[in-house]
Amino acid sequence: MTGICSGRVVVLTGAGRGLGRAHALAFAAEGARVVVNDLGVGPDGAGGSSGPAQHVVDEIRAAGGEAVAHTGDIATVTGAASLVTTALDTFGRLDTLVNNAGFLRDRMLVNLDEDDWDAVVRVHLTGHFLPLRHAAAHWRAEAKAGRTPAARVINTSSGAGLLGSVGQGNYSAAKAGIVALTLVAAAEMGRYGIQVNAVAPAARTRMTERTFEEAMAAPGDGAFDAMAPENVSPLVVWLGSQGSAGVTGRVFEAEAGRITVMEGWRAGPTVDKGARWTPAEAGDVALGLLADARPPEPVYGAG
Repeated sequence: MTGICSGRVVVLTGAGRGLGRAHALAFAAEGARVVVNDLGVGPDGAGGSSGPAQHVVDEIRAAGGEAVAHTGDIATVTGAASLVTTALDTFGRLDTLVNNAGFLRDRMLVNLDEDDWDAVVRVHLTGHFLPLRHAAAHWRAEAKAGRTPAARVINTSSGAGLLGSVGQGNYSAAKAGIVALTLVAAAEMGRYGIQVNAVAPAARTRMTERTFEEAMAAPGDGAFDAMAPENVSPLVVWLGSQGSAGVTGRVFEAEAGRITVMEGWRAGPTVDKGARWTPAEAGDVALGLLADARPPEPVYGAG
């Protein structure tokens, strides 16, 4: 198969359904050989089945592509390591990693228990860190052996991670952590030929359908489905291709037909006394600075 990812090997986590499935099919359509990872758990992380990952593999093969399933837990060292090994043993190389796995356990903060916090942070944040770590170790070894890769990592954040979301303190914190991890990884790994970016998608998936049920209903009569997960995949595929050379340390929002480069935290109004403030002085200065600053974007679900 030909396309902008022809010859590349792409690993995707959480690729059995929703966004991950859409990405896997889109990469395969552009010529990539794909490792489809999915535990097959429910929307809250319970249960597990090899069915979803294998079904996507079967779809790719039926369309003439190459794919293999991986059903290990990528939030463990063993599972993340075997994910990279599966790509190398099956296809002989690894070019792109898309971190996408996740689930929700929504609670207001006062009702959010430690298990629900740990479970969501584990799958989203640790589940990004460990595959990234193992893939980067492989690519660094390649670079040191004189085979500098054109490696790509695409992490999955969320508007909740950029702005916060009421009732999703665990998810928002994890997704914000993914943005910071992306920035650090891009800064550290560029010397080894590794580019690291993040996307904050908005689409109809199992994780979002209950939250945005009315807005995310599929349209009829062939109208453009603004909330289809397939709308996000073209940007992800391009970021995972060699065509994105030079793009790293960036965060994009992708929704419907809209792509936005997020500009993140930047220094706003400032005052430097050149000496220590008193608390009262600091308060007066802070109020003045706030009066000159742009107001923050609203938290999702606030008000």
